[in-house]
Amino acid sequence: MLQLTDVHSYYGEAHVLQGVTLDVAPGEIVALLGRNGMGKTTLIRSIMALRPPLVRRGDIVWRGERINDLSSHAIAKRRIAIVPQGRRLFPSLTVVEHLTMLKPASVKTGWTVERLLDTFPRLAERRQHRGNQLSGGERQMLAVARALIIDPELVLMDEPSEGLAPVMVQHLETVIASLRKEGLGVLLVEQNLYSALALADRVFLIETGRIVHQGSAEAIEKDQGVLQRYLGVH
Repeated sequence: MLQLTDVHSYYGEAHVLQGVTLDVAPGEIVALLGRNGMGKTTLIRSIMALRPPLVRRGDIVWRGERINDLSSHAIAKRRIAIVPQGRRLFPSLTVVEHLTMLKPASVKTGWTVERLLDTFPRLAERRQHRGNQLSGGERQMLAVARALIIDPELVLMDEPSEGLAPVMVQHLETVIASLRKEGLGVLLVEQNLYSALALADRVFLIETGRIVHQGSAEAIEKDQGVLQRYLGVH
């Protein structure tokens, strides 16, 4: 479904991604793990054509189509959604307005507003609250709901559990796992190692802009040498 081949991305003259190759299949959760500053967010931004960075070499292919040169909104129209780090909500818009601006409430197919409010009951309670009136956990739920409202086939998630209480992390894990059952692909960037390993089918480890190891989540969880070397986990 999504295939990155030898992707090189730059911030100005800083060479951040240095030949990244990875793929995500339908109905698969792929985790991208690594220490801070290794290029994880840069990879997400490269796929969505968010500038900076600038992809100078390599291919990003979605369902057989090379999308390197497309705009961000053209990529989104191909049903690729993003849950960005930091949520990036509109402070003056209500929960419902965030969702209906992308998909009218009258549309009753796929991920509708009501279905999302059922999935995130806390948002249903806060449906008329503005973005700046929500807690951190509520904002993260809304960021995920906003991504799903476009009925994506692939969701890019950048640190979705960051700053969440354990009970909210568990709920978010349940939602992400349910996406697999619906045939969605998920590329998950996550600092919560054990949450990522519990969810992922496959894992790619990135260090200084290069994929240095990959394998099943089960195999990587058991490989203490790999965890210690690339993630600093003992």
